Amino acid sequence: MKLDKKQNRLRRARKGRAKIRELEVNRLSIHRTPRHIYAQIIGADGGTVVAAASTLEAEVRKGMKNGGNVEAASIVGARIAEKAKAKGVDTVAFDRSGFRYHGRVKALADAAREAGLKF
Repeated sequence: MKLDKKQNRLRRARKGRAKIRELEVNRLSIHRTPRHIYAQIIGADGGTVVAAASTLEAEVRKGMKNGGNVEAASIVGARIAEKAKAKGVDTVAFDRSGFRYHGRVKALADAAREAGLKF
């Protein structure tokens, strides 16, 4: 049985999430679409969302022209780190959800690190 592009990505995501589950730490989970990028910090129990940010937020949208580029991902990365620090979270595991670590995913991660989030 041949897997399609989405099934392959979800298979890769399952591997990373299994390792994060063993570590029992908060995770910074991201999702990207062609038009937007989303980030959530999920609690160590795996069922609670501590903080969330995306290109759909009004504060983020006014600072950019397009939600599907590296600049927008950097803004979301800084915003999620800011929200996490406000909630008292400073260390997370990065869950890239099976997406390759380059482009928008890398920009979001780098911006979150620069804003003080450790992973």
